[in-house]
Amino acid sequence: MSSFLVMSFVVPDDVSWLWHTWLLIILPISLTALFKWYSNPAISKTSLPSPPKFPIIGNLHQLGFYPHRTLRSLAQKYGPLMLLHFGKKPVLVVSSAEAACEIMRTHDLTFANRPRGKMFEILLYGQKDVATAPYGEYWRQIKSICVLHLLSNRKVEALRGVREEEADIMMEKIRHASSANKPVNLSELFSKITNDVICRVALGKKYGEGSEDRNFKEILVKLTELLGAFVVGDYIPWLDWLGDVSGLYARARTMAKDLDRFLEEVVEEHMNRPKEAIDTIKRDDDFVDVLLSIQRSNSIGFPIDRSAIKALILDMFVAGTDTTSTVLEWAMTELFRHPNVMKKLQDEVRNVDRDGSHITEKDIDQMPYVKAVLKETLRLHLPVPLLAPRESMQDMKVQGHDIGAGTLVIVNAWKIARDGMYWEDPEEFKPERFLDSSVDYKGHDFQFTPFGAGRRGCPGAQFARALDELVLANMVFHFDWALPNGETGEALDMSETAGLVIHRKIPLVAVASPCN
Repeated sequence: MSSFLVMSFVVPDDVSWLWHTWLLIILPISLTALFKWYSNPAISKTSLPSPPKFPIIGNLHQLGFYPHRTLRSLAQKYGPLMLLHFGKKPVLVVSSAEAACEIMRTHDLTFANRPRGKMFEILLYGQKDVATAPYGEYWRQIKSICVLHLLSNRKVEALRGVREEEADIMMEKIRHASSANKPVNLSELFSKITNDVICRVALGKKYGEGSEDRNFKEILVKLTELLGAFVVGDYIPWLDWLGDVSGLYARARTMAKDLDRFLEEVVEEHMNRPKEAIDTIKRDDDFVDVLLSIQRSNSIGFPIDRSAIKALILDMFVAGTDTTSTVLEWAMTELFRHPNVMKKLQDEVRNVDRDGSHITEKDIDQMPYVKAVLKETLRLHLPVPLLAPRESMQDMKVQGHDIGAGTLVIVNAWKIARDGMYWEDPEEFKPERFLDSSVDYKGHDFQFTPFGAGRRGCPGAQFARALDELVLANMVFHFDWALPNGETGEALDMSETAGLVIHRKIPLVAVASPCN
């Protein structure tokens, strides 16, 4: 029996002529649209396996709230390279380390572009930031600025004092809560320390504590939500009006104004310093000072305007705050679920030779298990499970399949990191797997790419790693931990949020007991 849904309309005689007139107009237009849809070269048949799709929306209906999980299920049926369609946009989904290597190493240049997106356009100053800017000379210059003046190994090492100061402040807050017999909201604390560190190194001071800045963190949370929102107009242009009707674009524009107002005040505050303070780059300059100095001197031979400066500042928060804090959140979650791992970690941290009463970054060089715990956390709980999408700039063959120019490419790093082909007991939390392994997240091992790889890999991996290691080591050095009300780790709710960054759905709350 046919599964088509038949709909009947009863039309009064006095308006039947109008109904037939509309049919004469609409039917040819609809047939023409469908003909163009199926004859569009961008969605022509290829040798790639592809799930069945609906007209107009393609495979969009199959994504669900957790696309990384849905795409893993589809890949198990259709293979590690499959073709989907988001509206009219062809989408190559990559779900194996071998295919990821071709995209991010072998043909890295071909797939180095970023697609345009409505939310990125509205919220990120027309995509003038490093993460979403199209590939080209502008992107190369601004990435070079960010790496050289904030994210290089040398600069990360120079900022060690800021991280250690903020870690000490965090430990004092936990100690105060412990003395008052109060549980600690670890999710909030992790978010705060990452925000405070980035504020200090990027803006020169903390924001979010005083009355005039108390909404700063809330703005960042809402910003992340909007950046992760699904925009139907990005894939079906003639339905772009839905963004206006739903109020999504209005919310984004309001958010953009709030962000711009804040960032403009930050830039003006730096501009109002004595002129000589921003003429040359000095060692203790924050990131805004650096950007203004480059703008004034045109030292890179490439002009950057005020909107580019604000986009780069914003990029540091969007890319650094949530992604860094959520790793700590999941790491502590797994430690509660695996008391044997917690004990082994505490033994390592508490027995290492150290110079003072706190764990410093110098001490962490002697702590391979701390590093292994965080690597295993990144493997199981990638903050961004689907790597930032790429877009092919020309026709290319990938593993023998023809991939057309303009194809969107999504690497499901979450699926690859849980694939039994590359990992023993892939669903289990076993930090020991990294102790005698050369596998690292620097973009050379494609079964483990939480920060991506190649030209468009995240340049902030070293910055995030340094903070996460320092905080985690101090947490288990200074305190013994338990869940409230006698709850056991096995009973912890492991539900995830949906969105750009995957957090715990329920904040992690714990009780600390000082051990030294």
